Order: sequence, then structure tokens, then C-alpha cells
Amino acid sequence: MPDTAMAPKAKTKGRKKAHTTPESAKMVPGRRDFFTYADLGVTDASKGHMRAQVTTAKRGMTQPTGWHYHVCESQFVYALRGWVDLAFEDGSTVRVKAGESIYIPGGLKHNEIATSDDFQILEVSVPAEMGTETCEPPAGFKK
Repeated sequence: MPDTAMAPKAKTKGRKKAHTTPESAKMVPGRRDFFTYADLGVTDASKGHMRAQVTTAKRGMTQPTGWHYHVCESQFVYALRGWVDLAFEDGSTVRVKAGESIYIPGGLKHNEIATSDDFQILEVSVPAEMGTETCEPPAGFKK
């Protein structure tokens, strides 16, 4: 591997590998009470640089989450099962289905409209600490 492909030691100092199985993943509190959240150990291993978790629906959403944005650099979602409908401030609506992904830059206003009952995603955020701020709907959208 060329030296240019190697991560600088200063940036990765203290980071370690993380291997998690379904049995060893820790269940953690999350933003929504109708989901469960399994921590994949990446936050600790990366010293807070990145978070990876599996989010699973206890049941499908019965109402939208409300308009919000995340205080982070990046959020990446890969659908493992089911689907989620998302509305974005640019007026677009996207259904992310099993096998599909979406990248959401920090600060982009969105609203989770609905999920299937079997909804399950892998969610990655940078940094690990990802705040959620509620906000007014963009012009032309209902609350």
C-alpha cells in the first residue's frame, strides 16, 4: 500500500478496530421511542470520530417525526429491511428501500414521514455525537 494511502498516525492515535455481532451489540437509548438502537462499538473504537448503529422499528411510524436537522458533518443511512419516507427542504421526497442508501449532510432540514413495520437501517454519523434540532417547516410545507 502506498504511503499516501496510510492514515496519519496523529489523526488515528488511540483508535482501534471494532467487531460487533448481533449478540454483542449494546442496546442504547435513541431519539425515537418507536425504534430500538443497537450500538456497533464504532464510537468507542474511533474515539468519537464516527458512530454506527442499527435502528429497528418496534412498529411502523404512526405520524411524521417533525421537521428537524442534525448537528453533525454527515449522516449516512443504508436500509437493511423495509423502507422510510423522507421529505427534504428542497421539496423532494425520497423513499429509501432495503438495499438503498442516502447521504444527508449536516444541517439539511428533513422530516421522516413514514416507515414500514419491518424498517431497519444502518446509520453512520460523523462525528459520533450527532445533535438533533427541531425547526420550522420550509416554505410550502405543513408542520
